[in-house]
Amino acid sequence: MSNAQPAVPYGTPSILDAGPSDGVDPDEFVRAAMHWHFDPSTGSPYWLERAGQLGFDPRRDVRTVADLALFPDLTHELRDVRVTDLVPRGYGSAARLLNVFDSGGTTGAPKRVVQLEDWMRRGTEQVDARLRAHGVPVGAHWLTVAPTGPHLVGDVLQRAAAALGAPGLSIDMDPRWVRKLVAGGRADEAEAYTDHLVEQCRRVLVGQDIGVLAATTPLLERFAREDDLLEIINSRVDTIVWGGTHMDPDTRELLSTEVFPDVRLIGMYGNTMMLTALIERVGLTASEPCVFDPVSPYVFLSVVDPVTGERVAAGERGRVVVSHVSRSMLIPNNAERDTALRVSPAGDQAGDAVADVAPVPAVEGTAVIEGVY
Repeated sequence: MSNAQPAVPYGTPSILDAGPSDGVDPDEFVRAAMHWHFDPSTGSPYWLERAGQLGFDPRRDVRTVADLALFPDLTHELRDVRVTDLVPRGYGSAARLLNVFDSGGTTGAPKRVVQLEDWMRRGTEQVDARLRAHGVPVGAHWLTVAPTGPHLVGDVLQRAAAALGAPGLSIDMDPRWVRKLVAGGRADEAEAYTDHLVEQCRRVLVGQDIGVLAATTPLLERFAREDDLLEIINSRVDTIVWGGTHMDPDTRELLSTEVFPDVRLIGMYGNTMMLTALIERVGLTASEPCVFDPVSPYVFLSVVDPVTGERVAAGERGRVVVSHVSRSMLIPNNAERDTALRVSPAGDQAGDAVADVAPVPAVEGTAVIEGVY
């Protein structure tokens, strides 16, 4: 590697410690991250071993957010990498590995990422700020119906509730099992599992004063068939945070205006490779497309032509490409299993925003099955 610069030891103030509201220059942040992740004294074993096979020098050649496109999409390798090899050496004994998260396994064996304590704080900070901007009530009880265990989303939502000073009740779901049932033509069993989730929700909604309900689109549609749950949600719940399975614009407008007319609906878009979640842009009406902005300087989005890899024109649909850049993890140029409309980001966010996110029909020849998540 050439043009190396001394790395900043972990614990010393640097641009990599900036919070999402600190207004740091995203390109400067990316350059600092390249030096951290590819310096032999601070980089992770995975990236240091991989560096010699890239065909370019990240510390010399990756100067801007746009230059992250130089990296190949290597996320398939995260199925087999030892998780300890993903932790940067620069943390030394100060590394606090909080979680190992799996992807949903929609297109094969799960990929794995690590969550260190410093990134958990930054990720929670940006989600909390955006939920507060929407007016989500502080201290209200939450009911989260989402995958937990090795899945990121349950952790994100539970931490969001805690950041708002709220008791967080939860019901676990197993999206892998439901996808297996659907793929195997066992729709009746998948429906029975959904009924099982709904009954657990009913017990909580009836017995507890829930102010925020976090659930997936299929579950919200299933709640709509239950008159008692509709009455409870519309009379007691202040906010619904929906995510996971995509929600098309017609369904979003229907749920907002007719099914849950007295409840604020907020979309959430995220996945394991982002290591966080993006919260719907503030101020949108039910009839507008749901827009998700990136989080500078950590999460960058691009909407590209799936064949050429070039960014599509504003307002056009393309494949979503995500890069996560932080002190604790580097996951560049990951082609997601989603398409979206390219939108200009709000404020000083770098890259693209995305609207009307929808799944691609297949990835690497494997059909995408959403199920309950």
